[in-house]
Amino acid sequence: MSFYPQLVTDALKHVIHPAKEKDIVSLGMVEDDIRIDGKRISFSLKFDRVNDPFVSAIRKASVQAIKKYVGEDAEIEGNIFIKVNPRAPISEPKLLADVKNIIAVASGKGGVGKSTVASNLAVALSNMGYKVGLLDADVFGPSIPKMFQTEGVRPVLRKVDGKDKIVPVEKYGVKNLSIGYFVDANDALVWRGAMATGAIKQLIGDGEWGELDYLLLDLPPGTSDIHLTVVQTISLTGAVVVSTPQDVALADARKGISMFTGEKINVPVLGLVENMAWFTPAELPDNKYYIFGEGGCKRLAEELHVELLGQIPIVQSIREGGDRGEPSALNPDSVTGKAFVELGEAVVKAVEKRNQDLPPTKVVEITRK
Repeated sequence: MSFYPQLVTDALKHVIHPAKEKDIVSLGMVEDDIRIDGKRISFSLKFDRVNDPFVSAIRKASVQAIKKYVGEDAEIEGNIFIKVNPRAPISEPKLLADVKNIIAVASGKGGVGKSTVASNLAVALSNMGYKVGLLDADVFGPSIPKMFQTEGVRPVLRKVDGKDKIVPVEKYGVKNLSIGYFVDANDALVWRGAMATGAIKQLIGDGEWGELDYLLLDLPPGTSDIHLTVVQTISLTGAVVVSTPQDVALADARKGISMFTGEKINVPVLGLVENMAWFTPAELPDNKYYIFGEGGCKRLAEELHVELLGQIPIVQSIREGGDRGEPSALNPDSVTGKAFVELGEAVVKAVEKRNQDLPPTKVVEITRK
């Protein structure tokens, strides 16, 4: 009598799993690798783990079934192999799953007022009725606590699903977190890159941000490990790049835009913000003095085919408000307040267009050869 695979399969249907009370064929435990060489029969049984308590019993029952239903002379002893099913990857909960839009506020160089723009944009969006968060990712120069007059505040921890979560500080309708809340304001942070990036990951992942329409990330100036960590950790909706009109700042802004739009990063740039666009004295509100040059960001936006989202003038009150922890956007009737309202409206439109025209940004995967 010749043996064939279906005969083996039919025989194994008589082997019942002691715990699951179903035959091992219907349970999918018989691998599709039945081999017959004369009277020699071999195949594999699949288990969820190598130390499954039923391995020995099921293998023994399989030998008996082959002998009984296939043939007493079948050479099966020692030819039943055990395989372990590959474990399905444990799906980690998506970071910031309840945040609709995550926007990076970046600049090519320091000193262009990026944090001022990020803070006022956050307040402007909040005043428009949106749920807003602001993450101070400028680890080595955190300024958000001062701009929101929350220096000295220490965020509290709250248990959520058995894990400690950091409750953001809330002021002016904006939830914010900064490394500045956890260190002495007078101490310089001397951290290696890994420590800084670890801190950012913790503020992102352990912050109890809840439901937000917009989460703004105030990134450090330039391009650094922090930027790479952010795009490798979360999916950014887009980036807003801040610059002044002067050529040296525009050259660095160009590099910042290039970083986001590069093939490996591929984060949409929502547009440029021209800060310190002109100087307007308080006593002459209709006068404009272009002390850093005129229209530099407009020309760069046209050249790179990105939108100029807004132009923010220099007014003494914007500096005073920042130092007092009272963002100019709190007063929408002021010169700078109006500018930030217009910027907020432009950002909302840019985000809506981006979400309509483009798929969600993928988290960056960097491979090293």
